[in-house]
Amino acid sequence: MNKYIPVSQLGERPLISLLSDIFHELPDATLLGAGADDCAVIDINENSYLVVTTDMLHRMTDFPTQMNPWQIGWMSAAVNLSDIAAMGAQPMGVLAAFGLPRDTDVAFVEEMARGMRDCARECNTAVIGGDIDTHDELTICGTALGTVPKGQLLKRKGAQVGDKLCVTGYAGSAGAALYALENNIEAPNSILKALFEPMPRIKEGMKLASIGHVTSMMDTSDGIAMSLYDLSKASGVGFKLQEEKLPLQPEAEELMSYDRVTLNSMALYTGGDFELIFTVRPQGIEEVLKMGNISVIGEVMPHEKSISIQKSDGTVLQVERKGYEPLKIADNK
Repeated sequence: MNKYIPVSQLGERPLISLLSDIFHELPDATLLGAGADDCAVIDINENSYLVVTTDMLHRMTDFPTQMNPWQIGWMSAAVNLSDIAAMGAQPMGVLAAFGLPRDTDVAFVEEMARGMRDCARECNTAVIGGDIDTHDELTICGTALGTVPKGQLLKRKGAQVGDKLCVTGYAGSAGAALYALENNIEAPNSILKALFEPMPRIKEGMKLASIGHVTSMMDTSDGIAMSLYDLSKASGVGFKLQEEKLPLQPEAEELMSYDRVTLNSMALYTGGDFELIFTVRPQGIEEVLKMGNISVIGEVMPHEKSISIQKSDGTVLQVERKGYEPLKIADNK
């Protein structure tokens, strides 16, 4: 008899690995399947791949109580479209299945749907179908589809020693917003928007894929540290970060001015920013930086060097393997 192990003890990534072993059989046209990357990848014609992803969100664990229904809808689309961006793909549509408590106000559902629609519009796509059912807790399962030219597909695997490590946007803004909400601290709208209305980096992902210098990529929805461990496993490399290079939003720095150590920790370990983290060949870094809104935060190292960060005082510390893990939310509270 198998020993009883609760999923909260095992954790999300080990459970994904376990299930991926069961789902390892793939149709001939499928290039990447369960657990391999941000999206499954299907060969649809001689020029393009279809990428497909799905995410499930719940009222209690994924939506802060301060979020309005429009923002809940926006977030539900954004989490899926961010995975499409991480593959360098162009979105082709979003499917949404709603599990609704029986007493849910119809006006709430309408506004939630508008938020999902507006996020999809912002990414030049649309909600094209889905399903509705009753559920004890508001549950939204989204599926996004996209296409990418075969020569431009970006995966977690591909980073090489000597590549530069880069990230779009800011790090830790969503974490700072969540910290402010949990501690009743007044935060500016720009910080709250980072948490409530994250912007999928579709345009940036497609551009990075098209210029040909990016060797690996994924999004930072579970935090920079967790993303680096995923990239390390896929590519067989290590990373060295520079703490002073982490791009912090000025409003977040002002909000957390009394505790910079916590803010730096948020930049590494708190999820919810939905930025892209990627590696670039050294000869292509200048062209990448011309895009704007991109920071070089470190470099790719041999795998045996693991993942480290150099502090402003010169000390080098190990980056912990931690971040947002849905199955362990209850244990972390």
